[in-house]
Amino acid sequence: MKIVLAFDSFKGCMTAREACHAAAMGIQEAIEDAEILELPLSDGGEGLVTCVQHITDTTHVKVDVHGPLMEKITACYSITQNGKTAYMEMAAASGLTLVPKERRNPMLTTTYGVGEMIIDALRRGCNEIVMGIGGSATCDGGKGMLTALQDMGFFDKGWNIQNSTWGKCKFTVACDVRNPLYGKNGASYIFAPQKGATPEQVEALDKRLRDFAHETEKAGIASPDIALQAGTGAAGGLGYGMRAYLKAGLKSGIDIVLDLIHFDEAIRKAELVITGEGKSDHQTLMGKVPYGVLKRCQTRNIPVWLFSGAIDDKDNTLPQHFNLVCSINEKDSRPLPILMQTEVAQENIRRSMCEKIYLINQNNN
Repeated sequence: MKIVLAFDSFKGCMTAREACHAAAMGIQEAIEDAEILELPLSDGGEGLVTCVQHITDTTHVKVDVHGPLMEKITACYSITQNGKTAYMEMAAASGLTLVPKERRNPMLTTTYGVGEMIIDALRRGCNEIVMGIGGSATCDGGKGMLTALQDMGFFDKGWNIQNSTWGKCKFTVACDVRNPLYGKNGASYIFAPQKGATPEQVEALDKRLRDFAHETEKAGIASPDIALQAGTGAAGGLGYGMRAYLKAGLKSGIDIVLDLIHFDEAIRKAELVITGEGKSDHQTLMGKVPYGVLKRCQTRNIPVWLFSGAIDDKDNTLPQHFNLVCSINEKDSRPLPILMQTEVAQENIRRSMCEKIYLINQNNN
């Protein structure tokens, strides 16, 4: 029996690799001769670079940039062995975790360091840049990034690309957020409060983003529909800045990762695919790792199980899509801090996996 394990990380608890390995141990206990393929995944936001490093041969790059509050920091990204494609995360330069809680203020934070990372990759000869844009501390529409690109010679003052070689670079934004740039469902109203914005600041930030879009449209750089496209509100509007000024394509992060690991080929002849994440809820079906895995498997009629740390599904929607939905902690009533310990989580995923696989195997026999 061929079983493919395709887990995301259980944030603050287990890496995707640890989850896959623990699940594999449980399966092996239930079916000794099972053929198990472990595929640790990321949805293309935070964790994209680490995921790429695990699944393909890359060079780790460090570069000094300015952080969210313009402090000097070191950011990291990866370049493929042929030197042509850079995989990076905006959070490495402008992430929320880089800002102490008491200093979080999206009125002040900037994506300037993201532009510095891009320039570093271009100077190294990259002609394709894939940017994961989860976990941002910012809400500047990518203006900080664009300012850095202008300061470092990518653009002139009229936003024309100065270097013909750099102008051929292909940009792809790994993004699963569906929000537009501005409005009640835009970058500011939906995400800025999580970054420290007060209700008054949320309104001010939304106006800034709206004004930025209108300035961009007036300059003939982008049409009005761009700001309303799904995903342009990602990472505080960085999706818009990259889409409008760098002509970036917006692509599902999990689809980028699945293509990179040749997932469709990997699941050939699989009888079961098992996926999971830290918590599964209504957002799971909005571009998260399990949903990306599910979509690929459905085209081949391969059953998919969902094993997560917690299941918050009041409307009972998830079982309508997945063949089995299970919390690895359903038989463990200990407090959450204990369940979040790596060793405990690994044991619970091993145990629950062994039990479910054993029952299915017994029924089949």
